[in-house]
Amino acid sequence: MSKCEQCIVREFSALKALNKDELLKLSDCKTSFSVKKGEVIFEEGDSLDGIFCIKDGVCKLTKLSSNGKDQIVKLVTKGELLGQRYLISEEPANLGAVALEDMQVCFVPKSQVMEFFNANNKFSLSMMKNVCHDLKEADNILVNLAQKSVKERLAIALLYLEDTFGLNNDDSLKIQLSREEISSIIGTATESCIRLLSEFNKSGLIELTGKKIILKDKKGLRKLAE
Repeated sequence: MSKCEQCIVREFSALKALNKDELLKLSDCKTSFSVKKGEVIFEEGDSLDGIFCIKDGVCKLTKLSSNGKDQIVKLVTKGELLGQRYLISEEPANLGAVALEDMQVCFVPKSQVMEFFNANNKFSLSMMKNVCHDLKEADNILVNLAQKSVKERLAIALLYLEDTFGLNNDDSLKIQLSREEISSIIGTATESCIRLLSEFNKSGLIELTGKKIILKDKKGLRKLAE
């Protein structure tokens, strides 16, 4: 089990504000575990008694809609923390978290997190900033769903996937999402998403090879996204 003070991913979250003694405490109380692709980390409605630090891998945060389908609200990658908002608000999780690929995750119990929160101003301020950033992102998603066309939202999503998760050696998007997952991100039916991807492919904006997607005309995609 790696020690928190030696872990690089802590630099990407509020954990970077912890001092050496606090990091030693964190190492003593955390639990590290693996999550397989498709496995649930927590479900909507769960009462969380700690936070999860993503050491490696990607998960999706989903909300069950009225038609019984999961809407993907956010993709979370290594270095990010899950569950901060629910610890502060003391409310059950209003989103579920499911692994999109094999993951390495550390769990820190609520009692230890709140000790840091009350004793370390930099840590508590950093956590609050992260929560505010998530709310800002949620506002932007609402605006995009209300004001952007499905075609525009698909262009935004494809550029986001490249900017956030990078590319494979063959220039395809590193993170491979199913057509259903992409349609969930942009808020449309899977059939419409498949049709639009085919349209983008024919017009030269992207290249489809099986499940792989290559962004061929990023300038065109950015113009469409604006």
